[in-house]
Order: sequence, then C-alpha cells, then structure tokens
Amino acid sequence: MNTTDLTNEAIALLERMVAIPSVSRQEEEVADAVEQFLHEKKLSPHRKGNNVWCISAGFDETRPTLLLNAHIDTVKPAASWQHDPFCPTWENEKLYGLGTNDDGASVVSLLQTFRWLYRRPQTYNLIFLASCEEEVSGKNGIEAVLPLLPPVDVALVGEPTGMQPAIAEKGLMVLDVTAHGKSGHAARDEGENAIYKALHDIEWFRTYRFPETSPLLGDVKMSVTVIQAGTQHNVVPDTCTFTVDVRSNENYSNKEIYHTICQHTVNEVKARSFRLNSSRIDIHHPLVKRIIAMGRTPFGSPTLSDQALMHFPSLKMGPGQSSRSHTADEYITRHEIEEAIELYIRLLDGLTLQP
Repeated sequence: MNTTDLTNEAIALLERMVAIPSVSRQEEEVADAVEQFLHEKKLSPHRKGNNVWCISAGFDETRPTLLLNAHIDTVKPAASWQHDPFCPTWENEKLYGLGTNDDGASVVSLLQTFRWLYRRPQTYNLIFLASCEEEVSGKNGIEAVLPLLPPVDVALVGEPTGMQPAIAEKGLMVLDVTAHGKSGHAARDEGENAIYKALHDIEWFRTYRFPETSPLLGDVKMSVTVIQAGTQHNVVPDTCTFTVDVRSNENYSNKEIYHTICQHTVNEVKARSFRLNSSRIDIHHPLVKRIIAMGRTPFGSPTLSDQALMHFPSLKMGPGQSSRSHTADEYITRHEIEEAIELYIRLLDGLTLQP
C-alpha cells in the first residue's frame, strides 16, 4: 500500500461516512460503515455501542501501548449550509459535507495509518478507536470503551489542527447559578429583585482572574452565556438563573476552580460535572520530541476533545482546521488527508516510546 492508494481508500470511506447522518447519539449506521470497512480489510474489529476499535496483532503487555483515536459523530448542521450537508460534494478540490473536517478526515487518516503500521513490527502495541458522542462528551463514548481496552500509555487524538500538535487543551465546566429573591408588584417598593442579586456574581465572573496562568493555554476563562428571569413586566422576579462556561487550564482541576468560585459568590452555584479537566503532555515525551524534530510546532488548544476523559498522556493532531468545525459548508481537501497519512506514518513508524 502506497500513500496514494491509502488516500484514495480514505476518501472513499469518508464519502460514505458523510452520506450517513451521524449526529451525536445517532451514530449506529456510520459505526456500521467503519466496522464493515475494517472487516473488508481483513482486520478484526471490536465494538461496544457505536464505538469501534482494533488492536494490533501480537499484542505484548510488556510493551507500551499507543492509542489512535478520532470520533465519528457530528454536530447538527447549521441552517446556513449552501451544500447538502449529507451529500459529499467536490468543488475546487474541496470535499464539502458535514463531518468532513470535524472529524471524519482524522478518522479515515488514522485508520489508514493503523492499517499501514499493522503490517510492520513496532516496539509498541497499537490500538485504533473510532469513538462516538465526542461532541456532547457523552458517557457512551470513549469513557465507556477505555475500561475495555488494554492499559494505554499515550494517545494521539485526531482533531483538525492543521497537523500541528496541541500538547495542552483547556478543560470545561458548566455552572448553573441561581439567585433567590422575593416577588412583589413592580409599581411599589416591595419584593427583592433576584436579578439585582445575580448582578453581584455576574460582575465577579466577568472580572475575576485566577492567579496561575499557562504559557500554552493562558488564563482560566469564565463566561456568563445564558440568563433567565422574570415572568412579566410588572412583577419583581423572585428567581434569576444564569449559566457560566468555565474553561480551565492545566494549573487547576475543575473541583479547585469550583471551590474558589463558591468562596467568592453569594448565590447558589451548581456544577453539571467535574469530569472534563484540562490536559497536557510533557514536551519531553518521546512522541512530542519526535513531532518537534519533524518541524511541527506545539501549541495549546482552547477547544475540548475526548482528551479530557483520558487519564494518560495525550496530544491531538489532525488534518483540517479548527476554524472550519461546526460551521456551514465545512470541507476538507485531498491534500490535507494525504499529508496527514504521510506525516502520521513518518511519526509513528519506528517510534520508541520507552526511554
């Protein structure tokens, strides 16, 4: 198999995937397509729910294990698509379709890389995993699969980064804050306006700065994004709720940030989850060192991926651009897929993970 053949097959599979609607939690048919492709290539896939994976032959528990992971689910298509999001369409060397950039190109590029490496002896074990529910951080996605896999030492996560390595990634915590007041007639001096009570905390979220910054990820970022209060114009609202999007850096766990928030706010604060923490891999890790030696430039990513659910070192690197993700008329090019397969193979063939 040469790079041209691998790329042609990758694009054909990607076109099949695009034609199958695979919004998060509705990925069964696209998982079927990936599983069928692996069977056609004489591999032995495993499956749990809508997650599909393969383990390299001759698995040896004394060797380190590298996980190649990308996700098969998509967001819902935006209303402003000019192309049919479920009809793969080529125009000016661009393949348009929902999920082409995020994250189908990474899925097919890593799958083909796995197939190429599968036939060559390596000093590490290799696992390819096409996972589901990434876009919603669902519990039936990678989180459900990791306990079924052999212990993983490091992961390469395919996400659109222009094939530059994101060696750090911000975490996510969503907060629901509730201010309680007392209802009354707006024409009279009565009641306790819950909106005014909420303003104290909203201003704190806007202005507070956590002291520990990150060279790669910058500051912890907190944004009030949704607010709800009141029933009609002449009633003083007795409840005001608002939502806060918190993006953590690697210097703080989500629980640490939550504790600080509770110390500074006056209203009721509830976290939806603490599970999506920031991640970072050591710049001296053998995988990172080899990427740098290939001329790639490490950076920190503000966007979330399944790395947040991996309790082992990981980085993300894949074809396409993050700026195209979740946008109308998302696309990928043939060159980007071909380059990705070439770079992945150069990076991983002969890689030594043990010191």
